[in-house]
Parts: sequence; C-alpha cells; structure tokens
Amino acid sequence: MSKPRTHFILVRHGETEWNRLGRIQGHLDSPLNEQGVAQAQSIAARLEREPFDRLLSSDLGRAITTARIIAARTGHQVQADARLRERHYGIFQGLTRVEARLTFPAEYTEYEAEDVDHSIPGGESTSECFRRNLACLQELATNHVAERLVVVTHGGVLDGLRRHALGLSHVGARVFTIVNGSLNWFTYDGELWTLERWGDAAHLRHGEALDDV
Repeated sequence: MSKPRTHFILVRHGETEWNRLGRIQGHLDSPLNEQGVAQAQSIAARLEREPFDRLLSSDLGRAITTARIIAARTGHQVQADARLRERHYGIFQGLTRVEARLTFPAEYTEYEAEDVDHSIPGGESTSECFRRNLACLQELATNHVAERLVVVTHGGVLDGLRRHALGLSHVGARVFTIVNGSLNWFTYDGELWTLERWGDAAHLRHGEALDDV
C-alpha cells in the first residue's frame, strides 16, 4: 500500500525591481515591480482553479505580497514562516554580483568556491539555509498529511529542494531556470520527496527566467 503523501505547490514570488537589476536580495527586500504584480495576479487566477488547503509564505515582503494577492482571489489566510526565507547573503546583499566581487574580492572568491558549509560574512551557508528550509517543509508535511499546500517562497529554496528530491549535489551552478511566478509541484510521503512538475508557468503570458535571489 502506498504511503499517504502531502502535496506541495511551491511558488516563486513575483519579479522585484532588484531581480530586474540583478541585485542580490537575500533577507533584504525590494518591492514587486509592475511585472511582478501582474505575475502574482496570474498565479492567483491559476490557483483559484487548483483546489488547495493552506497558503503559506516566507515572511519576506516580496513573498508575502505575492501570497496576499493570491489570498485575495482564493480566500485563504496567509501563514508566514521565517524558515521559508531565502539564504542570508550577508555582506553581498543589495549589491550586484559585479559589485560584490569588486567590493569584497576575497570573500567573493570564497563564495564562488561553492563550499556548501561556507558562511558568507554576516550571512549563512548553503547547508544552513537548506536545513532551515527543509525542516519547515517537512514539519508542514507531517502536520498536514494528504493535504495540498501552496507555499510562496524564493529561488534558493526551490533550488535546494529540487536538488534534494533528485539526489543531486548542492555544489555547482544551476543547470535549470527558476522563473518568477512559476509553480513547482512536489510530494512528500514521510520519507522521500518527489518532484512531480517543475517550472510550470502556463499561467504567465511571458515569464522571464530571472535567477538572482
């Protein structure tokens, strides 16, 4: 007999001005731009036709704003959880990658070495962020078995869970895109995560693949 599964639709927040400019956001925030608001509205219209039980979100503004636009259409209450935040990028936050490399050359060289346990000064490591994210998602799955949960979160969170579900290393550049406003479908049976569908952007008229966090 198959194990009961919790179903997740993980949503990447709508585009922000810093996404457009290529600035590293991390735990800082930039508001949704005009396209980001339009993406959130398209997500809301799509999810109105996809029955689900709960709506959760990172507590960062770009995710919460996206979630509230969804909630206004679907009638769900938004449950915010700080564990769903993007990685904390410490001293690089607010900078473009070029600016970060020029301003903090030694630290950026260490960052580019892709040691998953290396913490960015003032921030956290890839592994710290992933453990935080995964603990939250598995707690949600355990508490809401067989339900369908919509979770509004960030590119780095999606990156980590995708690699985990597929048994891939957390080291190395992405070879896949994470579109703002995309839906990403996973299930969890209490032991294993399964990626069911990735990068579903059928509801977006034009989704630009923006991978800056």
